Amino acid sequence: MAYLVIPPVQLAKYLDSTNLKPDAREVDIKDLCDDAVAYSFAAVCVHPFWVPLAAERLSGSETRVATVIGFPMGANTARTKILEAEEAIKVGAREVDFVMNLGAFKSGLDRIVLDEMRGIVDVAKRLSTLTKMILEVGFLNDVEKVHACHLAMQARVDFVKTSTGYGPKGADPNDVRLLKRTLGPGIGVKAAGGIRTLSDALRLIEAGATRLGTSSAVAIMEQLSATHGD
Repeated sequence: MAYLVIPPVQLAKYLDSTNLKPDAREVDIKDLCDDAVAYSFAAVCVHPFWVPLAAERLSGSETRVATVIGFPMGANTARTKILEAEEAIKVGAREVDFVMNLGAFKSGLDRIVLDEMRGIVDVAKRLSTLTKMILEVGFLNDVEKVHACHLAMQARVDFVKTSTGYGPKGADPNDVRLLKRTLGPGIGVKAAGGIRTLSDALRLIEAGATRLGTSSAVAIMEQLSATHGD
């Protein structure tokens, strides 16, 4: 099967190089940032505790600091998640990936879910920060995925993200196509979870993903360089 042909500099701008391991060390975060600068990745994604270190390490580069909010379950209170986002932004995050309240959503509590989204988006926009709402598609059927996208559109999020990487299902081209078709051109789609190879990345970009969250960003770039004979 033929895949999309894409130059390395362009592919790098799709990649959020991620380390969300619970035992990640200071040296691991520094290495993540240094690799991100070397490859000009779009962002690094780290836990909130590591945001100040990442922001300092990436100072002067084009790579942005992303962090996760309400991660990985999304079941904190709205106030907790809003404050978590605000604190992370104030110490250097420029993108926040927040987990939707899945239990509330599955219970039909749309107003609660939407108000939480809006609270996070409002504080992020006030502080010039991008927002990515994480659906956790492995727990949702297609009708629910579409409905969640409609809520995200009402809340004016910048991206909808497929999964945390800790749920029952990772990135899938069919999900990406569904989200992109529902959201239209105004909201990006971030695919995440199990993206380990160049072919994984290219399939998801072909499906409509505008960002890819992966802990294998360097390996993917090395695979692309090998195909170019670099």
